[in-house]
Amino acid sequence: MTAMTDIPPQQTPRKTTAPQGALFWSKIADGYAAKPVANQQAYEATLARTREYLSPTDRVLEIGAGTASTALILAPEVAAYTASDYAEGMVAIGQRKARAAALPNLRVVQGQLGDAALGDGPFDAIFAFNLLHLCDDPAAEMAKAHDRLPAGGYFISKTPCLSGWMQLMRPVVGMMRLFGKAPKLRFFSKRRYETLLRDAGFEIVETGQYPAKSVAHFVVARKR
Repeated sequence: MTAMTDIPPQQTPRKTTAPQGALFWSKIADGYAAKPVANQQAYEATLARTREYLSPTDRVLEIGAGTASTALILAPEVAAYTASDYAEGMVAIGQRKARAAALPNLRVVQGQLGDAALGDGPFDAIFAFNLLHLCDDPAAEMAKAHDRLPAGGYFISKTPCLSGWMQLMRPVVGMMRLFGKAPKLRFFSKRRYETLLRDAGFEIVETGQYPAKSVAHFVVARKR
């Protein structure tokens, strides 16, 4: 893993053109931040497995970081942590929380992979928790992550894989989206998700479900 020598100061990022879904997440940011973790035990298990792949010299990028709750927990364990989200409302809350925590190695910025605000890397690890099923093109996001990792770098994600009978939710989700009550969702199986990672140039190191038998699929992938 690469050593971190200079930690860039917190900066106000340049405005970028955010996807349409960013408006939905900005609108619900306050309510989202106020909700407790749905399953604390499963969340702790995810954090524990993620920590196994971190070292104190690592530079980490989290995409789709929301209000930076996970970033606040994991940032003290690495050299530099950039938490990013494309929704302005989420980022504003995350920045307030980061300032209150006074973590000098944590940056909370608005943007998505490819935006200058996130930096070019390379990063030793990139995280995407509960994000890729919300992306317009998950395969493209995986490819961007691959480009910003060195050989041996980790892409760690946890993604709801909606397949089988859950495909019946498509019309319901579509109707909810018309009224601004739901984001756009991608429906794919766990097998398809892992295939996309391999096609992007990753090897699968570890998988798991937290909680057990959940649709949320935890995957540690390493750049070949």
